[in-house]
Amino acid sequence: MESTRSKWGWILASLFILVWSAFPIVWIVMLSFKDPSEIGNIKGFFPKQWTWENYSTVFSTDLFTAALINSIGISLIATFIGVVFATLVAYAIARLEFPGKKTILSFALAIAMFPVVSLVGPLFDLWRNVGLYDTWPGLIIPYISFALPLAIWTLSAFFREIPWEMEQAAQVDGATTWQAFRKVIVPLAAPGVFTAAILVFFFCWNDFVFGISLTSTNRARPVPAALAFFTGESFFQQPTTAICAAAVVVTVPVVAIVLLFQRRIVAGLTSGAVKG
Repeated sequence: MESTRSKWGWILASLFILVWSAFPIVWIVMLSFKDPSEIGNIKGFFPKQWTWENYSTVFSTDLFTAALINSIGISLIATFIGVVFATLVAYAIARLEFPGKKTILSFALAIAMFPVVSLVGPLFDLWRNVGLYDTWPGLIIPYISFALPLAIWTLSAFFREIPWEMEQAAQVDGATTWQAFRKVIVPLAAPGVFTAAILVFFFCWNDFVFGISLTSTNRARPVPAALAFFTGESFFQQPTTAICAAAVVVTVPVVAIVLLFQRRIVAGLTSGAVKG
């Protein structure tokens, strides 16, 4: 009897959390299919008249399309560079013994917890002086700086779980240290690398503070920052439904990545949780 109550309690709690988490997403999707005239005039959760007008408005706006290209390019470049460096650093931390190894990990964790807002002012002045303001590198550099610690922590925990003997066996067979790392260790660490890459990509894709502070035009402004300037089809139209459509478009890549690589994400995040 007690086990049945406990089971139903867990089911109800899970359903409550699911509804609580999914409701804002479903609400935004419903708003994206509503006619702009319905906002504030017609009450109801579901659209009275389903329309694709908001999506056509979004993709016909240069502000959004330019920002979408910026977000994709900047996020992919920052993710690639960050994961490559994080893989090398995490491997060295997991495999080599050298003074200050724990200090490096502690310093990386401190950087990850450092408030981003406190750096916006100095970066704004520095970037304007060196010519990086409103450019792709001006966003890629801070993205890498803040994404590296998270990737290093994720990958170092994964590398520690890989048996050292496998690398030694490859070297006995004639492989160099680099060949053993590239052909043996990296393939085994693929779930951790995927996890680190996805986490770094999410950080870059969702950033708003750097995007709104270090850009001023469509040259490098990413999507989260561009939505703050979105006015819809005209300056006299309430842009709520168009912004919701843009938010749905921005969310689709994230959801698709999670659904495609969910097993690798779980494997990478839990790699260092269990010893043995």
